[in-house]
Amino acid sequence: MRKTRISVAEAARNLDEFVNRVHDQNLAFELLKDGSPIARLVPANKQVCTGRELAKALSKTDFSVADAVSWHLDLRTARKSQKNPRDKWR
Repeated sequence: MRKTRISVAEAARNLDEFVNRVHDQNLAFELLKDGSPIARLVPANKQVCTGRELAKALSKTDFSVADAVSWHLDLRTARKSQKNPRDKWR
């Protein structure tokens, strides 16, 4: 599936066109506000995995100790690299 970046304003002006392209051409659009991605427009049949579903799947996996430690370190590194969301109410 191909993903294209568009502004929220462009999406609002041509929403019906983008919805049709998502459905007919199996495209995905990443919506940008002030140059930052804030939402996606994707086909409804696209598989999405929630954190809870991932945790359930991982609980059934038999990791070696080395793999589990490596996973933990990678997860910690990924969490540190995340930016805190901006609080619009302050």
